[in-house]
Amino acid sequence: MHLNAKKTAFAGVMLALTEVGIALGSVIETNTLFLLAAASFFVGIVIQEFGLKSGAGFLLAGILLGIFLSPNKLYVVSYTFMGFYILIIETIWHFLGRASGWIRSRNFFWLMKYLVFNVLYIPGLIYFWSMLSEKKAAKGIMLMSVVFGQFILFVFDKTYEYAMGKIWKENRHKFGF
Repeated sequence: MHLNAKKTAFAGVMLALTEVGIALGSVIETNTLFLLAAASFFVGIVIQEFGLKSGAGFLLAGILLGIFLSPNKLYVVSYTFMGFYILIIETIWHFLGRASGWIRSRNFFWLMKYLVFNVLYIPGLIYFWSMLSEKKAAKGIMLMSVVFGQFILFVFDKTYEYAMGKIWKENRHKFGF
């Protein structure tokens, strides 16, 4: 696949903004999740404009640059999970567009989103709790963390849909797309 100079420059600017978002998460601690989420939204923009393969390459480049440039590597891990989630749901959306019947429904898409999220989130949560202490986490705390994660997914996903469907769609012409 060959990218012209304009597309390459645009992807480079998006990658720079991604790295600024990851790095600013370390500086502005109160807005860390917002900045990491915004940085991961650029993966969706690249996927929408250049396709799934370019989006995967963009995510990989963002991860590698984040490892080298970010002062807090935990934020790179968070960005990785958010960006990977976006890559997977965009891939599912792409393939659901070719499907027919109930599989193409919005409810099925939401079910797939929650399935993908929980496949990423629950093992990470278990690993996180195991790193904090050798004791098993209290079942109540773990259950609250899982429920809270579902709420965070809902907010993240609605924000992503708004950013892509409203903000990017209305402003993409300013970048020549």
